Amino acid sequence: MPGALDGIRVIDMTQMISGPVAARILGDQGADVIKVESPGVGDLVRVMGSRDGFSATFATSNRNKRSIVLDMKTGDGLTWMKKLIETADVFIQNFRPGAAERMGLGEEALRAIKPDLVYVSISGFGESGPYAHKRVYDPVVQALSGLTSIQADRDTGRPRMMRLIVPDKLTALTAAQAITAALLAKERTGKGQHIRLAMLDATVAFHWPEGMATHTWVGAGAKRKQAQLAQDLVFETADGYITCGAVSDSEWQGLCRALDMPEWLEDPRYQTPAGRMLHAPERLTATQEVLIGQASQYWLDKLDAEDVPSAPVLDRDTLLDHPQVLENEIVVESEHPVGGSMRQARPPERFSETPSSLRRPAPVLGEHTDEVLAELGATTSEIDRLRGGGILG
Repeated sequence: MPGALDGIRVIDMTQMISGPVAARILGDQGADVIKVESPGVGDLVRVMGSRDGFSATFATSNRNKRSIVLDMKTGDGLTWMKKLIETADVFIQNFRPGAAERMGLGEEALRAIKPDLVYVSISGFGESGPYAHKRVYDPVVQALSGLTSIQADRDTGRPRMMRLIVPDKLTALTAAQAITAALLAKERTGKGQHIRLAMLDATVAFHWPEGMATHTWVGAGAKRKQAQLAQDLVFETADGYITCGAVSDSEWQGLCRALDMPEWLEDPRYQTPAGRMLHAPERLTATQEVLIGQASQYWLDKLDAEDVPSAPVLDRDTLLDHPQVLENEIVVESEHPVGGSMRQARPPERFSETPSSLRRPAPVLGEHTDEVLAELGATTSEIDRLRGGGILG
């Protein structure tokens, strides 16, 4: 069955993570994604920790795409790029502000070719301001967005980076949703538009609801550092770690019964959700003192019986074999033509009528150049000439 975006062509001129993952999501959902790379290495992620010259991160961030190589510094390369744009619905680039225009690939130039194009610019900090032209990677956005402060150590207050490249990937998710919204608007109005998305903007919007709760109401008095109340909710047991939490009164009552601590129900500090939040440090310390006394499964059974949200803390190995992960078929295995046997997470969304799918492995650099150019009308002799001139790598 075709995917939800079957018939949509996306030109992906992005590198690293945010742009490629956004385009991959569209590819998972059925779009024909053509990744345009420069001669040489192409997307740098290809070689960042690799098996036979093919990195795992690239393989999972660029599945369901075709790769072509075009040298945009040449007239012929730009000519064929523009022929490709004529067939496109979406164009995505994540160059630093101004670079696409200098290459002849700015919005104005491409809209002259395809008036209803959805043109997407992903940047680190936006197109203006003192940081607009700075180089950017995920840790820089974590620092500037306040994310490292929110993750600060509860005891020392020292800011901490998240060990996942969260800003990159949530920017990708935001971009993919915005693109589908723009395609819907185009279907209704016949007009394309320019989507501008900065990693900084996406990250601040992402962490705001609870991360900036103490700064949301204007004029609300003194603002506390969020790290003071940050709750990691990881508890050590006699043989490992679990998480459990109680927000509602019924959950708190269930937790007290599961831990056989009825006296907590009478403690005035814990009578309300607000009180339990205010006294979180001592409440969590007391919870830890109880949980260390028995094995993880003992507590999980008791917590589940009382309908208290809880789960084991899995490491990356045990995650693969957990019954819920297996039941949901979250992780799938396949063969990559270069890397060999691989596992990856399937597309998380499940459409009833237009399923997402893993149709293509991540491509070798320029693997589909001849195929795509032939679709645009290039003859074998023209392709040979372009390749001989180094334009196709």
